[in-house]
Amino acid sequence: MNKFDMNDLSTPYSLDPNRNKQDPRAGIIPEWVDMNAPFREPLARFAKAVTDRKNIKLGIEKITKESPEYWGLYNLITDAQCEIALKMQKRKPKTFEEIAALCPEYSKEELQKNLDEMSYNGVIEWNYENDKHEKQYVLPMYVPGSAEFGNMNHNVIEKHPEVGPFFERMSRIPLEGLTHMVPMGGAGVGMHVIPVEKAIEMQGEAINLEKISYWLDYYEGKYAASPCSCRRSRKTFDQGCADDPEGWCIAVGDMADYVVETQKDGHYITKEEALEIFKKAEDNGFVHQITNIDGQHKIFAICNCNVNVCYALRTSQLFNTPNMSRSAYVAHVDKDNCVACGRCVEVCPAGAATLGQKLCKKDGSEVVYPKMPLPTQKKWSQDMWTEDYRDINRINTHKTGTAPCKTACPAHIPVQGYLKMAAQGRYDEALALIKRYNPLPAVCGHVCNRRCEDACTRATIDQALAIDEVKKFVAMRDLKSDTRYIPEKVIPKLDGGFDEKVAIIGAGPAGISCAYYLALKGYKPTLFDKNKKPGGMVTYGIPSFVMEKDVVEAEVDVLRELGVDIRLGVEVGKDITLKQLRDEGYKAFYIAIGCQGGRGVNVPGEDAEGVIKGVDILHAVIDDESYKLSGDTVVIGGGNVAIDVSRTAIRCGSPKITQVSLETRDIMPALPEEIEIAESEGIEFKGGWGPKEILAENGKVKGIVFKKCTQVKNAEGRFDPKYDENETMEIACSNVILSVGQATIWGDLLKDENVEFRGPAPVADKITFQTTVPDIFVGGDMFYGPRFAIDAIACGREGAESIHRFVQPHSSLTIGRDPNFFIELDKDDISVKDYDHVGRQVAGNSKKDGEKLTFRDTKLVFTEEQVKKETSRCLGCGASIIDPNKCVGCGLCTTRCEFDAIKLTRDNPDASTMRTAEDKLKYILPNGIKQAIKRPFVKKTPEETAWLPKDKK
Repeated sequence: MNKFDMNDLSTPYSLDPNRNKQDPRAGIIPEWVDMNAPFREPLARFAKAVTDRKNIKLGIEKITKESPEYWGLYNLITDAQCEIALKMQKRKPKTFEEIAALCPEYSKEELQKNLDEMSYNGVIEWNYENDKHEKQYVLPMYVPGSAEFGNMNHNVIEKHPEVGPFFERMSRIPLEGLTHMVPMGGAGVGMHVIPVEKAIEMQGEAINLEKISYWLDYYEGKYAASPCSCRRSRKTFDQGCADDPEGWCIAVGDMADYVVETQKDGHYITKEEALEIFKKAEDNGFVHQITNIDGQHKIFAICNCNVNVCYALRTSQLFNTPNMSRSAYVAHVDKDNCVACGRCVEVCPAGAATLGQKLCKKDGSEVVYPKMPLPTQKKWSQDMWTEDYRDINRINTHKTGTAPCKTACPAHIPVQGYLKMAAQGRYDEALALIKRYNPLPAVCGHVCNRRCEDACTRATIDQALAIDEVKKFVAMRDLKSDTRYIPEKVIPKLDGGFDEKVAIIGAGPAGISCAYYLALKGYKPTLFDKNKKPGGMVTYGIPSFVMEKDVVEAEVDVLRELGVDIRLGVEVGKDITLKQLRDEGYKAFYIAIGCQGGRGVNVPGEDAEGVIKGVDILHAVIDDESYKLSGDTVVIGGGNVAIDVSRTAIRCGSPKITQVSLETRDIMPALPEEIEIAESEGIEFKGGWGPKEILAENGKVKGIVFKKCTQVKNAEGRFDPKYDENETMEIACSNVILSVGQATIWGDLLKDENVEFRGPAPVADKITFQTTVPDIFVGGDMFYGPRFAIDAIACGREGAESIHRFVQPHSSLTIGRDPNFFIELDKDDISVKDYDHVGRQVAGNSKKDGEKLTFRDTKLVFTEEQVKKETSRCLGCGASIIDPNKCVGCGLCTTRCEFDAIKLTRDNPDASTMRTAEDKLKYILPNGIKQAIKRPFVKKTPEETAWLPKDKK
């Protein structure tokens, strides 16, 4: 997203001058096409007769070997069949006897054989739509029609993969100079969005043809689930979306018989099965569309479309002409109810929903959001197209920003959303919402560094919300089997889950997250870890007095419920190799082994007995809480891990703990509250010193010498410590624990693998996390260095997305991904007038004054009363914003909203006017003329003109 001008707040992302403006497939002829084959004149005539390309029809251009109509059909139809088809005429149904009369040169057997072969290849179709209910053959248009049918038979597309690019070209080129003139309803061109029925069932104005149930009743008993042509087509040039393409297109009426009998991989289904497919489609965020070329009394398919591959949706999204797709409905947000959870934004296929703010600006005005202009308002040209719409439509946030809490969280958890649910006592729903973004909420409730709170707008008034404590209250329900939340799987496949085997190496937060999200997609990944317990550093690097280990175990149990195979005590590279796993059928590997090794300080005496790495003592104590330290201890380090080490050491019996860091108290990386807790336990801090020498006697530590640190970071903010060697400090001690950083212990994990490294970390793509070995993906601390659990969780989710796309052949790893592009609103330019004056709540502690320190976690969870008080402090900064000029009225947003904040209204009734393809020019050309005449007089809102130069407004 760095290519956009973020200072230009008035231009929609779709029109940003830095967007891609080139047709990525212009002029590409598939490598499978034999350009040296002789030119076939009958095929050229046939191609011209069927095409809808204006320049071909008008004779401005000729059909050549380079024409998609030519090379796309070359292997699907013989010259003799071209002559038969030309006599049939485009979209003029004819019975066998009528065709036989036109083709007397063929015997009935020969003619039938040709018609059957043409039907099998998808060049022609048939139906029984006449008074005698007699079978009649039809020469269809290319789209919807033969270009699609050729992609539906797996034998045809495997033998002749050029039919995939042929479909892509024919669904675009004929429309390039046309879409901006198309009136509402589509004028008999292509497909038409039909809303989620639940979103309009209470609409008294809704008419029959706007409902899936009407069309199912209309074609009672005649349904067949068949493959999606768009999904199959895109795979032929490596732009697949990773969905299983089978069964998403529901053929109805005679078309159901056609796709079954001509081996288009269709199979008959019941009405109940069709409804189940539509429900699964909605769960996956697929748009319902019906064919729209035969008027209001006929359709032949109801499709469930993924915008990342769908050519019908492309007609409105690429050309920015919503009339090509839209239903009669438009989504509207009730800001009072909206909590900026962002789920409508995630599912919106058109980029119409984007996160913004609910709060007014300091001057009392509302933020003005740019709207996409329409052809009724501006003369259209290629400059108004958005070639990379699949990526731009996924942008999460307006340039002016949204709720700081969701923005700051690496996993972008909808904080406002679960706070509102908790405030309403909807704890199960709050937990479900959190776990859509974070599979370890109870863990994070104990150990998160709370960036959401650092960013909280409430802190500009008094104190930030205790967000993490509310999350912890909600998430602790996962510790009890009766309140534990096991999410439902949402699988982009209709016949069960995916069979591809995936190995995840490292059961820390990144690995757990990757396994969790793959499981929700329908995989059964295997999670390997060399340790006896899962959790990685949240198990072995977080003391039990901070978080009891039953918290990790409870949340990992959810993975087992989801079908994840967890194999502990197995070190990949030692007990089994990646090669052996490949031989067992594993298709991809996610390596997230963390940084479980400690770093040294490279000073004399470091090899003395009594020098311990911080991560080693933490690990040892997790395995055995009776571990003892005798004598005074010096801990070196200034981070949260070093604090945990110091607090562990004092519990292991060391009478005096001194923690020494390069940083002085005011700039220590550890959280201030962590430092305060440690001080309350008797730990002494000395800042501004670096180790010079560890003193030993008879090979054992007896003390340590420090030198004065004069600089920790340089002017550029990089770690670059400087010292005064002459100013020193000596501390007598028996133990020196080094907590100055962590490192990855690779072992033989990547032995014989050609993974490229840059320094200690593997080289990998920053979006996909794919390494230089295509089936190896990486993530977490071992990739970007030690961070926090929530960073690893976010990373693991991205790894799962990449692996899902990778193991489904010919899918794009990048197109249409959620970019997680969030911007914080300007807290210096907001007006907050009314808010609850309750103070920030503080969790209690069961430890009594003077009580001996133990390894038990004594910090209490909020009470329900505290949760109510704390959630009342939320200012509700963010809200979803809908651009009605981009909305196609699919209603998917309403299926995601859990706050009654978004609804469809029937704003565009003319969009339900269905025409026949034969009449399209009767409506398109007059509409284009009408637009041109009226355009200068159309009243435009500030939002719709904000992006225009001043002289054009």
